[in-house]
Amino acid sequence: MSESFAELFESNKGNLKAEQGSLIEGKIAQITASTVVVDAGLKSEGIISVEEFLDKNNELQFDVGDTVEVVLDTLEDGFGKTRMSRIRARQLRIWSRLEEAHEKNLTMKGILVGKVKGGFTVDIDGVTAFLPGSLTDVKPMRDANYSYLENKEVEFKVIKLDHRRNNIVVSRKAVLEDQYGADHEEMAKSLKEGTVTKGIVKHLTDYGAFVEFNGFDGLLHITDMAWKRINHPSELLSVGDDVEVKILKYDKEKNRISLGLKQMTEDPWIQLVASYPEGTRTFGKVINLTDYGCFVELEEGIEGLVHVSEMDWTNRNVVPSKLVSVGDKVEVMVISVDKSKRRISLGFKQCMPNPWQEFAQQYPKGSKFKGVVKSINDFGLFVGLADGRIDGLVHINDISSTEPGDQAILKYKKGDEVEVVVMSTDVERERISFSIKALHGDPLKDYLNLHPKNSVVKGTVAEIGERYVFVQLDERVRGAVFCSDFTTEDGKAGVEKGDEVEAKLLGIDRKNCLIKLSVKEKEKEERAQAVETYSAKKEPATTKLGEIFGRLINPFKKK
Repeated sequence: MSESFAELFESNKGNLKAEQGSLIEGKIAQITASTVVVDAGLKSEGIISVEEFLDKNNELQFDVGDTVEVVLDTLEDGFGKTRMSRIRARQLRIWSRLEEAHEKNLTMKGILVGKVKGGFTVDIDGVTAFLPGSLTDVKPMRDANYSYLENKEVEFKVIKLDHRRNNIVVSRKAVLEDQYGADHEEMAKSLKEGTVTKGIVKHLTDYGAFVEFNGFDGLLHITDMAWKRINHPSELLSVGDDVEVKILKYDKEKNRISLGLKQMTEDPWIQLVASYPEGTRTFGKVINLTDYGCFVELEEGIEGLVHVSEMDWTNRNVVPSKLVSVGDKVEVMVISVDKSKRRISLGFKQCMPNPWQEFAQQYPKGSKFKGVVKSINDFGLFVGLADGRIDGLVHINDISSTEPGDQAILKYKKGDEVEVVVMSTDVERERISFSIKALHGDPLKDYLNLHPKNSVVKGTVAEIGERYVFVQLDERVRGAVFCSDFTTEDGKAGVEKGDEVEAKLLGIDRKNCLIKLSVKEKEKEERAQAVETYSAKKEPATTKLGEIFGRLINPFKKK
C-alpha cells in the first residue's frame, strides 16, 4: 500500500461524497433499545446496532447529539436505508494508531484475554493481537503460568503489522527491557541483602514461587514462605498476588536472587522457650497425621510432634488416625524444645493419669495384689490388671521357694487368677516386679537363720540321683550332697533312701531351691578336731587314733 492507514484515515475523514467503505463523521440523532440512528448528512440516516456503542461494562458511551466516527457500509441497501458501522470505524482508528506505534516504536496498552498455542491473545480496543510466549517476559520460563496477567491492562510494543492478513504481533518483553534496560545494571548494584521490596507472584512450583519485582525475578523458596510447615506454595500464594518480600541473598555471578516472606514477621521461635517451657500443658490443633505420630499447631507458625510413643500410656501400637483427626482440638504437654533444630516434642498421655503412678500409690512395695496371668514366657509370668492396661513380671526365680522356676512355672496357664506381692514399681521405666514365693515366706532363708553356714545338720535321704543325694532337712527344705561323698572303696553307694545323714551346711542354691551340703567336709572337720584333741591330751597316737577312726568307720545308721 502506497498510503499509510493514518493518511487514508485523514483523507477519508469528513468525506461528503461518502463512498462505500469510507470513514465519515455523523451526529447521533436517536437512541433506541436496539439501535442508534446517526445523521451523516446523507440522503438517509444510518442505522447501527446499539451494541457497537457499549463499553466493556455494557454501558452506553454516547448521548443524542454526540459526534461519532463511522464507516459507511451501504449507501442504499435496497430498502432506502443507509447502513453504517461504528466497530469498523474504531478498528480503522486503532489500526492507524497501531501503524503509528509500530513506525515510531511507541507503547500501546491492551488486555491479555486468553492463551493460545505458542502464546496469548491481546485485545487492543477491540482489535486482536498475538503475544508470543517468548516475548511475554524478559526471562520466559518453561511451563510458566502467566494467569496473573490475564484480564489486566498491560503495555506492549507492536513488532509486526499486516492489515491484509489481519496479523498483529506485540511484545511485552520489549516494554520491560525499555523500562529496566537502561537502569538495570545500576539497579542490580543497589540490590542488597535485607532490602524490602514489592513484587508480584508470576509462577508457582513444588519448591517455591517466582516473584517479579523491578524487572528482576527472585525465588521465594517454600521454606522461606512461613514459619510454620506448609506442603505446597499454593497453600499461601496464588499467581498474581502482590507480595512484600525481603532480599535474602543476591548471587551476582549466577544472577540469582533469593527472597523471603516469613522474614517480614518476627520469628515466633524467639519467644517459644519462654512461652512454652517443658512441662507446660496447653491446647492446639491437629494439622497433619503420619504413621509415626501427628503434628499439633500451638499457634501461628508453631507446631510440634506428638510421637506415637507419647500418645497412650499402655498401647504401644497406636494408629494416630484412629485416635485423632486433622482439625481436632487437643490438649498436649510440652516434653522438650530444641531451639537449634526448631523442634517441639509434645505428648498426649502426659495430660492423662499415669496408670503406673496410680498403681504405685495404690499398691506400695510389699502389698498384696490379685491379678490375671496375661502371658507366659521363658523368664516368667506377666500378671496384670483385669482391664489389661498394665502388667508386671513375676520372674521365674520368684515363683517358688521350694522348687526350681522352670518346674514351678508349669503349674500356671494364661488367664489364671494369682495373688502376688509387689516387690517394686518403676514409674519412669513403666515396670512392675511381682513375687509369688514372697507370699509364703522364704523357707531356705528361715532354715539358714536357724542353722548358720558351716553348721552340721541332720536329714533323711529322700532321693538318690545321678550326681546328688537329696536330703529332706525339714518339711519344706531339701539339701543336696554329691553322690561321691558316699561312694565306698569298691565303688558302691554307701547310702540308701531313708538313711539318716549328717552333713555340713555350705550355703544356699537359689536356682534349684536347695541347701548345699557336704558329708566329706563334715568328716574332714571331725578328723581335724580329733587330731587337735589328741595332741592337746598327749595320748599315744595309736590308741587315740584307733578309737577315733573306729568311731568314724560307719557314721550312718538306719532308722
